[in-house]
Amino acid sequence: MTLANQLTLIRIGLIPLFVLVFFLPFQWAHITAAIIFSVAAITDWADGYVARKYNQSTKLGAFLDPVADKLMVVIALVLLLTLHPVAWFAVCACVIVGREIVISALREWMAELGQRASVAVSYIGKIKTTLQMVAIIVLLANIPQLLWLGYIAVVAAAALTLWSMILYLKAAWPFLMAGTSTNDE
Repeated sequence: MTLANQLTLIRIGLIPLFVLVFFLPFQWAHITAAIIFSVAAITDWADGYVARKYNQSTKLGAFLDPVADKLMVVIALVLLLTLHPVAWFAVCACVIVGREIVISALREWMAELGQRASVAVSYIGKIKTTLQMVAIIVLLANIPQLLWLGYIAVVAAAALTLWSMILYLKAAWPFLMAGTSTNDE
């Protein structure tokens, strides 16, 4: 098994630990959960770097990496809703999770058409991911003086999430509309 795939599996393995630590009844639990999430985020970057630099790209890695990413983010957002149970935060979380589902399905469908490159990761998507990670880490740490930073980052991430989803859908639109009838019957 490649080092890149091992890093992805470590990220998946951190999920139960992350959830357990988050709910521990200790003052240090949320900061420790933020550290665990940070380690997972670093492994996300590292597995991609290792796979590209050392030519360790595999079909297993291509499948596992986005699954691990989405699991970490979705689970973190669900946990954060217990700390920030307000409507605007729930809307941001729903936008982020909903976009991930839509784009995952779109990428899978486009791959079946041989058009996966049409919905490749964009620069806006990378900025969105960075903001999302900053928001989640700051909000998980739950340090009152820094919450404003987490709130701004999560709102910005949700806005970029919508924008990037629109760009992906726009790129895929000709393929989505191919074969549809324009005549009303």
